[in-house]
Amino acid sequence: MDRKPQSRRENQCTRRSSWCCSFGVPPTSPENLSFSYLKTPQKSEILSKSGSSYPNSPQSTRTGLGLVGRIDPRRILSPGRVSPIDSDVAADSVPEVAAEPSPVVNAPEELMSGSFRKAAVEKSRRVEVGSSSDSSNSNATAKDEGGLRVFDVRLTLRGKNGGSLVLELNSEVLSGNSAVFAELILDCQKRSNSSTGNLCRIEVPDVENLAVFRQTIELMFEDDITKHLLKIGVYRSIDILEVSAGIMFRKGVLSCLNYLEAVPWTEEEEEKVKALFTRFNFDDATTKDILARLYSLDSADSQQNLARRLVGSVTNSVDANARNELKSLVKGLLCKSSVYEKDQPDLNKEDIYHICHSCLCSLVSLFEDASEAAAPIHNEQVLKKEHRPLLECVSRQVDNVIWLLDILIDRQMAEDFVGIWAGQRDLLRIHGSASPLVRYEISRISAILFIAMGTRQLHCRLEERVGLLRAWFGPMLSDFGWLQRCRKGLDMKAVEEGMGHTLLTLPLKQQYVLFMEWFQCFSKHGTECPNLSKSFQVWWRRSFLRSSETHAIECR
Repeated sequence: MDRKPQSRRENQCTRRSSWCCSFGVPPTSPENLSFSYLKTPQKSEILSKSGSSYPNSPQSTRTGLGLVGRIDPRRILSPGRVSPIDSDVAADSVPEVAAEPSPVVNAPEELMSGSFRKAAVEKSRRVEVGSSSDSSNSNATAKDEGGLRVFDVRLTLRGKNGGSLVLELNSEVLSGNSAVFAELILDCQKRSNSSTGNLCRIEVPDVENLAVFRQTIELMFEDDITKHLLKIGVYRSIDILEVSAGIMFRKGVLSCLNYLEAVPWTEEEEEKVKALFTRFNFDDATTKDILARLYSLDSADSQQNLARRLVGSVTNSVDANARNELKSLVKGLLCKSSVYEKDQPDLNKEDIYHICHSCLCSLVSLFEDASEAAAPIHNEQVLKKEHRPLLECVSRQVDNVIWLLDILIDRQMAEDFVGIWAGQRDLLRIHGSASPLVRYEISRISAILFIAMGTRQLHCRLEERVGLLRAWFGPMLSDFGWLQRCRKGLDMKAVEEGMGHTLLTLPLKQQYVLFMEWFQCFSKHGTECPNLSKSFQVWWRRSFLRSSETHAIECR
């Protein structure tokens, strides 16, 4: 009994000494594969291991220079020594494992435990059979818990951007899950003149993503595909769905569709799902649920009325905080520069103006109530205390009109509103008798119009501009002091410039009348009136200096 261990140690020492001291051809081993069997000895080798740890998952190797290497998996179980199993590599036009006889020493199963024992035995048998030189033993054999499973298909994937991937698969699993591969395997078996034990070689060119294709193939060996999809996420599941649809992997397609239907998507993922559904047609009830999330099934009439319903709900809102939040939301959706604008139906101009008219009618009635209640009261503190709800109602309707006006200006539909606002005779009649605390609210609408016209955002005919200035220029001069004290988001400098620029768009004779009215008001009230000095200088230069130059030219 003492001689056997001694002889084993002597053999190991002999091997080590020959490896360390000999400068000839090194012996074959899992770490140093033989170079004498290569057909192209000028090229270097890159050996890679299989990335799968499942007994029945595909054996794969990435080929850097067109070679495939095998490393015995039992080296992982014993990192401190080298297994005596020898494997060799041979290079051919298509990367494959060279067949060379080598002795195999099976590790005793008593030294392994649990799942590691099963995996080690299976992988060792696979390497043992795959490295034999006999053609009948060229197929790698793996033993599963349920029985024998033969890896008799070699699938070579060629990437679009270079690189390749080789997978050793079981023909029954591959044919049972993919109709495309089932037909390819059948054709390969018909063309084969040798015994049925030969490998069936299949090549797939122009693969978009090698990792995704391999991951899709590995799902054929998974019992619970959904659990695997939960780990990789939505974005990668969409890629796997695309590959599964291409190779007609029905189980993978159904699992991906069920997973995508049950989880939320980001906008990027939604666009990717849309693009995928334009290229493939999936026949399943889950597909209808996914399409219902992507596309609206309502009629065109209801889509056109959607904007009107949203705007009406906002203007009728009572809660101030909710109303302001919804205004920002709806304005962002209906804005012309919105990212959602391309998918929305055209905004109906008549619907928006209909809501504008209802807001103006409500404003007239509220304004009349405010003027009647404020007539016998001269103390503003009492007016603030007793009529605060009325002031809030007036302010809310003015905010609604300004919000609708912003939408119309953005959509370039506000030209008609200038004429509508210039024809508000009831508001003009009540404005003179109403309290400044109430009437200044209505001048905020005129201020928005002056800013839009002064900054060239709003274009309208001369008659409409003349009517607007005749009607609301005087009230703006009276309410400017209150607008300065209660700005509510107004830029008073922009209001002054807008009024001046709008005045300069009128004929010089009409400019003269309005500038004289401003000059008298500004001389009496000072900063309580808008400062139109710059526009007044432009009008003066145009009216007198240029006219004298024109007269001099005519005299010449």
